[in-house]
Amino acid sequence: MDRDEAIAAYEPAAREALGSFPIEPAGLEFVNVSENVTFKVADARDGAPYVLRLHRPGYHDDEALRSEPLWTSALARAGVAVPQPVAARSGGHYVRVEVTATGERRNAGLARWIDGELLADVVAREPDPAINAGHFERLGAIMADLHDQASGWTPPAAFKRHSLDADGLMGPAPFWGPFWDHPAFSADERSLLVATRDSIHAALLRHGRHPATYSVIHADLHPGNVLIDGERLAVIDFDDTGFGWHAYDMAVALVFHQEGGRYERFRDALLAGYRRRRPFAESLVQRLPMFMLVRRLVQIGWLLHRPELGQPPDLRARMDAILEAAARFEPPC
Repeated sequence: MDRDEAIAAYEPAAREALGSFPIEPAGLEFVNVSENVTFKVADARDGAPYVLRLHRPGYHDDEALRSEPLWTSALARAGVAVPQPVAARSGGHYVRVEVTATGERRNAGLARWIDGELLADVVAREPDPAINAGHFERLGAIMADLHDQASGWTPPAAFKRHSLDADGLMGPAPFWGPFWDHPAFSADERSLLVATRDSIHAALLRHGRHPATYSVIHADLHPGNVLIDGERLAVIDFDDTGFGWHAYDMAVALVFHQEGGRYERFRDALLAGYRRRRPFAESLVQRLPMFMLVRRLVQIGWLLHRPELGQPPDLRARMDAILEAAARFEPPC
């Protein structure tokens, strides 16, 4: 769906949803359609900007969806820069609207807008690897802040999110789908991936879920979900948030920077920033390649179950690289 089609399809539902929130909306502006459909809106009373999200149907049930603002509100209270949710007049954080053009029913949520540029765009245009290493050092620091808050936080009884544990990532029915079943894989390739899945699953079980290294995590904390504005970083898009390993968050940040000799430099910078705020043991560093392979595998499962997005042009190259890594994989523990 291109921009004009998305605006035509979703803007009426966005305007309907805004009537349920305690602002006087003005200047509705389409931002993006991907997992969710997002709009920027200003409050006519004071010009304050907000982001309205129409959430993808079928991804989270109502209880899981309502859990997202429970954590982001707690993060904001802890001083972490995240979108601060705005309650609807009814008291909840979401209202349901009909999207006539698509036949969907979507949950709409409002949060305060955060200014900034995507860190991924900044990194992509910056030719100096030393400057980009500095960006990753700052990313490591804010990642540590999230993990520090989550490790000391007791989620309320109403909090419900998926588990990205051994079963959730590498079990027979993983959260993002059976990646080994992608039709582009041959029978021999599927056999290799199933064997790799089972080997990683066993390693994750041995690794265990220690509270200091496993908690609520963002689970999609790459530079495309971080905003930079001067010296400030802010984390956005908590759609994939669940219970998981801190090392998985770190692997997500690094997984697309394994080529061109950047990995070690960016990894070390990320670790330096992280360790200024929170410990990260060398034994965990040794497990990062495993978690990066996990991330690459679950992304294939995600693509398999999102056919409406189309397949990336480099999919075969990605798969070949994954198969090569799977063939070389040796459990770190």
